[in-house]
Order: sequence, then C-alpha cells, then structure tokens
Amino acid sequence: MPMLREPSRKYTAFPQVPLPDRQWPNRTITAPPRWLSTDLRDGNQAIVDPMDAVKKNRFFDLLVEIGVKEIEVGFPSAGATEFDFIRSLVHSGRIPEDVTIQVLTQSREDLIRTSFASLDGARAAIVHLYNAVSPAWRDIVFRMSREEVREIAVAGAKIMRDEAGSRPATDWHFQYSPETFSTAELDFSIEVCEAVMGVLAPTPERPIILNLPATVEAATPNIYADQIEYFCRNLPNRESAVISLHTHNDRGTGVAAAELGLMAGADRVEGCLFGNGERTGNCCLVTVALNLYTQGVDPGLDFSDIDRVIETVEYCNQIPVHQRHPYGGELVFTAFSGSHQDAIKKGFEAHERQNDERWRVPYLPIDPADLGRNYEAVIRVNSQSGKGGFAWVLEQDQGLKLPKKMQADFSRQVQRMADEMGRELNAGDIWEVFKRTYHVQVRPKHFQLVDYEESRAADGTRVFAGTIEVDGQVQSVSGRGNGLISSVVATLRESFGVELEVCDYTEHALSTGSHARAAAYLECALPSGERVWGCGIDEDVATASVRAVLSAANGAVERAES
Repeated sequence: MPMLREPSRKYTAFPQVPLPDRQWPNRTITAPPRWLSTDLRDGNQAIVDPMDAVKKNRFFDLLVEIGVKEIEVGFPSAGATEFDFIRSLVHSGRIPEDVTIQVLTQSREDLIRTSFASLDGARAAIVHLYNAVSPAWRDIVFRMSREEVREIAVAGAKIMRDEAGSRPATDWHFQYSPETFSTAELDFSIEVCEAVMGVLAPTPERPIILNLPATVEAATPNIYADQIEYFCRNLPNRESAVISLHTHNDRGTGVAAAELGLMAGADRVEGCLFGNGERTGNCCLVTVALNLYTQGVDPGLDFSDIDRVIETVEYCNQIPVHQRHPYGGELVFTAFSGSHQDAIKKGFEAHERQNDERWRVPYLPIDPADLGRNYEAVIRVNSQSGKGGFAWVLEQDQGLKLPKKMQADFSRQVQRMADEMGRELNAGDIWEVFKRTYHVQVRPKHFQLVDYEESRAADGTRVFAGTIEVDGQVQSVSGRGNGLISSVVATLRESFGVELEVCDYTEHALSTGSHARAAAYLECALPSGERVWGCGIDEDVATASVRAVLSAANGAVERAES
C-alpha cells in the first residue's frame, strides 16, 4: 500500500504537556550526568548474535576503562548464558570498587528472585525493576486496570525489599522504571512511582533511581523534556529519587531528548556506546558525552582513543559504526568540498598563531586530536575539492607549503586527474602528480642538474658554473647574474635559449635538525606572458633554488612543445 495522502486518518499528533511555566528552555547543562551503560543488556538483546562470555568480558573491561561507573550487565532471568556471566563477573574480582553493576528484571516474583541470586556475593549492585504502564499496554497487552498495573509494581517492590533484606552483605540499590513512560499518563506514572517508593522507603541519603523511558520515541524531544520537568516538579519526596533517562531513537532524536531531559531536571542517562539498541537504537552515550565536552563540560568519560573504542564495540556487536556517526564515524572530520577545505585550512593556520587554546576551526566542532585522530584525514581530495584541499594534503604528507598562486596552477592538474580517475585521490596520488608536473625527484625530459659551483666575479656579480644533463647529454654551462638565481636564469637563456623572468620566489625548511631539507618555489613569466612555476627540494637551500629554476625551465619547454 502507498503512503496515505491523509495520514491524520491513521495517526494522531502527540498531545502537549500542560506546563505553561516550563523552566527547562532557559537552563544550560553545566555538569555531567550519572552514566549507565546498557550495552551488555539492552544493546546485547538488539544484535543478531548475542555476545558470548568472551565478548561480554571485553566490553565490560572497555566500559570500566573509559570511566563508566554504573553498568547494566544483563538480564539474569533470560537464560543460563546471562545468569552464568553475571555470576562469573561477581566472583572474578574484576569489578572496581567505584563501579556498580546493575541487572534488569520484570516485576515477577520468580524473575526477581533469580536476579538477586545472580548477584549473590556482590559488593554493591542495582536491581532494576520494571513494568509497562501506558494505556496501550494496559488495554491491549495486559487487559488490566490502572489499579492492577500499579499492584504489579508494588508487589515487585516488596519482593525486592525482602530479597535485599535477606542478603545484608551486599550494598543494594533499587531502580524502578514505569516502562512506556513517554506514552503513559503523567499522573499515573507519578502514582505508580510513589507507590513503589512507599514500599522501598528511599531517603535523600539512599535514593531510589526512577528511570523514565521513552520506550518508543513517539514525540518531539521538547515534549519529552516537558514530561520530565512535570514529573520532577510533581513527584512527592523528589529529593529521595535520582531521575534517570532511557531514550530510544525511533524519531532520530534520542540524543536530543536526553539532553533536553537533563535540562528538565534529570540526573542520569542510560544508553549504549554508539547508540546500539532495539529498532533504531538507544541514546548514544558517546554523542551526549562529547556534546558536553564541546561545551566546556568534562563528561567524566574518556574517549581519548576513540578508534580503539570503536574497534572493541564493532568486534563485540558485529555492527559497524556508521562512517557519518557523530564524533566516531570515519568521515565526520573529513571535508571534500573545496570551500570547506579552504575554511578548515585557514582555521588551522589561525589556531597555530593564536595565544590561547580556544578551539575555533570552521566545520570542526571538536579537535580530532582530542579523540586520538590525526589531521591527515581531515581534508581528502576528490573531484569536488579545491586548491586548499590538495595543498593541505601536500603539507601534511610532504611538508610542502605551496604559495597561493602555485596552488591555483597545480589545482588544474589535480582536477584533471580526479576527473579521469573518478575516485578520491590519496596523498600518494597527489604527490605523484606534483612530482610529474614540477619535475621534482623524477628524471625530467630536458634539464637535470648534475653539479654546479657558484663564485663571485671581480665586478661583484655571481657566476654559475654547472653541469646539466640535457636530453640525455651532459653539458658544462655557465652564466652570470646579480645572484645565484639570476645567474642560472642567464645560463639557461645564453646556453639553451630559454627565456625566463623571475616574478616571485619563496623558500622554507621541510624539517629541522642537521639533515633538514629545504623547498624553493619560483614563479616565472615567459615571453608570451604565460606563467610557469618551478619547485626544487634539497638538503641545501641554494641547491633547492637552482633546482627550482630548472623545474620552471622544464615547464617552459613543455609549454612550447605542446
């Protein structure tokens, strides 16, 4: 069936929350939330082949390493694999003192008792109880009244209380989720949570965690924020509850919903690394954390080596991180567009000149180096690229800093090659084109320097005496000028009839130290008015300038022959 021309016959706009004096739009997030990774539970149940013990242990170690302090390690009543993994983790001695593990259970007596049994002997643990409370679940799935649904939650809370009381050696914490919160009546969610709190008797010193899931994202993120603020403002004994968020990404705004939910008063965020989870995924903890980081807030999670984090996540989940995924994707710091490349290149140049650390590079909201990425992949060249792109690549790969007018000259060669090859050009491709175009480190067709000497004549002029291979034949030549470059130009004119007028010359070191090389660039005018460029590279800057003149001469001869 095609899409409906009148979708309102089938779908209804989500209702607004009655909160005319909402406060969250004027708030700013100034501190990180508590983080709960549910990669080993929610993420694990959303992959085709669930993780085995080896992968779960590797993922757990990664979460500890990057600084996650609360980790949902499984659904122990789901089966022996889950239960045995949790038992082995509890007895492994690998759970740090500052890390608390969490397990999930439906509000059923047998499942709750199994969950506590899996954690027996743990230093500390969170038991996460849930039951669905929204009208669709009450009416369609359970066929229960509000009172009956509330009683499911209360009965589960009583079993949790008793099970914890029978195991006093463990530091127990309780979490309750009115599942499907985002599509339930707010007053009913508050009513159920209040009833659970009445059983578990939390205090400000030992609060309960109330997790408010957007089980299926059904509205814009501002409505979720309104729901969170309404809940926080109307929950009795609010000071004895940690408000936790668990957003999904059905509408593509799971991260936005979590951020607005924090502004609305929440304290904690549940999610997965790179957003794995059912359907379109959970809230991405990496994105929320690094969004905070770019606003000057330390998220408390360390992604200094984001590529290694990606490697582990992809191995354990067998799902690739999309190349456009925020912060982690292979291409998120890459520009192909010429105008983008020019802005980024200028941004890096300005950053090197400024006197503080403030990051102000166009198109890059975060410094890739902070995440362990290098700058080589920031600018990549294809048929959409401009002169700034290949100039950046040459500088990063070879150390060459081409003058602006030379960039324009070379861009025609790069563009021609990109069009011919129909693919991205890598650093090696660009370097090969440059060497061929300006006869650098390749055997030129016409003039190749063999050796030379420079001396000063009695009248103060400079004398170039050199050996140059011309079309395979070695010749001894000489010329005189005001300096070395002009004496080489005179030699080419007098010996070979090549007319060059030097218009511009620049040079720079390619590296530092006793074996540093230099690059010299030369712009010359031909009798026809055309311009040619030359480049020379050598350990000796004077020799580099001689090579640059010969490079320009080779270009001039090629122009004449074409």
